Parts: sequence; structure tokens; C-alpha cells
Amino acid sequence: MADKISRERKKELEQLDPFQENLLKAMAFVKEFKKQLILIGGAVVLVALIFSGIMYSFQKAENSADIMVTEALKKYAKANDPEKGYLEIEPDIKVVFTEYANTNAGRLAKVKFAKICFEASKFDESYQYYKEALQVFENNELIQNFILASLGHVCIAKKEFGQAKDYFLKIEKGKTDLLKDEARFSLAMLDEASGNTVESKKMYEKIMTEHENSMYATIAKGKIQEMD
Repeated sequence: MADKISRERKKELEQLDPFQENLLKAMAFVKEFKKQLILIGGAVVLVALIFSGIMYSFQKAENSADIMVTEALKKYAKANDPEKGYLEIEPDIKVVFTEYANTNAGRLAKVKFAKICFEASKFDESYQYYKEALQVFENNELIQNFILASLGHVCIAKKEFGQAKDYFLKIEKGKTDLLKDEARFSLAMLDEASGNTVESKKMYEKIMTEHENSMYATIAKGKIQEMD
């Protein structure tokens, strides 16, 4: 009787459970396709190395562009004169535009240099760089509003008042409130200067009701009192 139980137990132990069976199948698969798996593994490692190299190259370019822009801005500030500073940093910034155009630092440099051009009364050049930056940041509404407002002010400096109004209207009708108070104030001033006091008053009233904490609210209130 004991021998019979022992034989049955031995037979039971010899049977594989599902986990063991799957493990053996996996080992057999690995053995059969060993060469192919080695090649696949090598390819994965190669792709990882290439990707790592590309990312390192991007980061290196980003760091180099950032350093160049930072040094140029320091040089501009040290000049303590808009026109002199513009002339001193123009060659450095243009190197950034040509060699590091695809970096974040290079993209933002266009916005920064456009402002420097404006301060140096290089209005055509300022307009050009702001327009290029507008395309670069077309999917960023916050930066776009800043650039649109800057383009509006450049157009005012160029006495292109109709075009200036178009840029401020884009902010006024946009979804984000960033710089909307400034845009409305600029629109009110442009309408007032052209003799359109009805539209001008509407914009001043919008500033008072929708931007009561704005720096323009007090001025708008005074303007409305003058018109009444």
C-alpha cells in the first residue's frame, strides 16, 4: 500500500504545473531564436545610444545659446546707452540666430533683441524680429499677446496707426486676459487721437469695469470725465 502511494506521489511530482510549463517554453523559445534576440537587443541599445547622443547634443546647444545670450545682454546693460548697446551686441546675437535658431534660448533671443532694436529706434528691424518671433510662438497665447502688444507699439512709433490698432484688437478679442487692459487702453488712445470718441469712451469704460485693479483704470476714469 505504501509503495502504491509512493508511486502515485512520484507520478504527481513529475507532472509540471502551468508556471513551470510556461517557463520551459520560454526557455526553449530563447534557445531557438537566440541569434535574432541578440540582434534585436543590440539594435535597441544602438537606438538608445543614438537618442542619448542627440539629446546630449541638443542640451549642449541649448546651454551654449543661453550663455551667449546672457553675455550679450550683460554687455548691452553695461553699455548704458540703447544705440551703443545695440551696436555692441548685434554681431553676437546674430550668431545665435544662425547657429542656435532651434534652441529655446535662440527663439527667445529674437523677442529680447527686438526690444533692444526698439529702444535703439531701429523700428523696422524691431518689427521684423517681433514678426518672426510671432510665428515661432504661434502656439503660446501668453507670449503671443506680449509680442502682439510690442508690434502694436512699434507700429505706433512708425506712425502706422491702422496696423497698430489691428495688433491691439487681436489681444482685445483673444481668450487670455494677459495685457488686455494695455491693449484696450492703446485702442482707446488711438480712437481718441483719430477723433472717434464714441469707440474711445467704450474702451475706457471696459477698462474701468473689467480691469478695475489695472494701472490704466485711474487714467481711464479721468478720460471719461473729460469726455462727459
